[in-house]
Amino acid sequence: MEAADEWLLQSLRLYRDLHTFELQAPTRLIEWAHGNRVCVAGYGQCDGNEILQLIPPPTLLTKETQGLCPERDFKVECGGFSERPVYSLKYVPDTSLLVTSGPPDSSLQVWQVSAEDSDVIKSVSTIATESGTGQSWAKIATISARAPWVLHGSRLDRVQITEVESRKNVYTAGIQASRGSEELSSLAFLDCNLLLLCCATGRLCLADTRQPQGLVEAVPAPSAPCSEHWCMGTRHAAQGSEPSSQPVARLSSRGLLALTDLRKTSEFLALAKARVPSPGSGAEFLCVSWAPALEGYLAISGFDGTVHVYDTQSWDSSGEEAEPIFVHKGHIFGGAGGSRDLPLVTVHTWHLQKPRTLLSAASDGSLHVWDWVQPCGKCG
Repeated sequence: MEAADEWLLQSLRLYRDLHTFELQAPTRLIEWAHGNRVCVAGYGQCDGNEILQLIPPPTLLTKETQGLCPERDFKVECGGFSERPVYSLKYVPDTSLLVTSGPPDSSLQVWQVSAEDSDVIKSVSTIATESGTGQSWAKIATISARAPWVLHGSRLDRVQITEVESRKNVYTAGIQASRGSEELSSLAFLDCNLLLLCCATGRLCLADTRQPQGLVEAVPAPSAPCSEHWCMGTRHAAQGSEPSSQPVARLSSRGLLALTDLRKTSEFLALAKARVPSPGSGAEFLCVSWAPALEGYLAISGFDGTVHVYDTQSWDSSGEEAEPIFVHKGHIFGGAGGSRDLPLVTVHTWHLQKPRTLLSAASDGSLHVWDWVQPCGKCG
């Protein structure tokens, strides 16, 4: 307990805010929804996985500083049950709908968050996919530019856009047979026309819904052992700027970080090696994300019980080891104890407005919200 006590004392100095919550079951997703709500969902139960919409601690909605605050201060607003594990959940912007995916196939489930006088999240429809049986679970992204759309697929030859409410297919990406079997790890809308897909091998592909002739390979996979698994993180472009102007971050299961400008794909913006356990402990929970309100900052997790934050603005293409500016260790030391197995961080995400505030969850069911103190001389 000495290490835990030491961390507890250090946390008073390291964090501007720290809030902890214990979920009934661990989650591998944290999704911002309408009204600054947060959605989480279980992924491991055979007899039902709970989907919850939580009201965050009040300090997340104000500029007030509270310091260390370990109370159970998330509040459950509404919930529902999924008969299958929930591996991914996306809020459909400007609606009260959620879309989920998970084993045993690539179909999607659509959910309705009920009105204020109800505390139920109810299942409203299923989006079936051709040849969905036997396929791995679908990666998903949502947008509401023209209509509520969901981009989904588990492999390059299974990528399509479906109108959420009508379940009508509005786009299917053309694909060369030689590429079709590649597994997808991540996908994203860059805008209502441009799609970005990341294969588990690290290769990036672009698609334009206005040009149905097929996918274009944007960036080949970085030189790395073929056993490595990759994921990507994208950042929303500022209003009025090109959607492809924002850098794309790719993270490998051995901790290699590759930053790419989609307008100049012949070279990397930067390459760096994260200080993570080696060799990689697996890729199931690999996660990389850009800070939406802090230029050049990103966070990674999925290697152990920590979340690493990096400032990429000084990186070059050398591939040297990068020093994190902050490491969140709360999931290792902040638990209730009693288990010999250290928890593994399953997901993290950034607060949409507060620059240095993140949310993270771990395999022991812990959910943290934290805002680190910027060291003197590094204010930005």
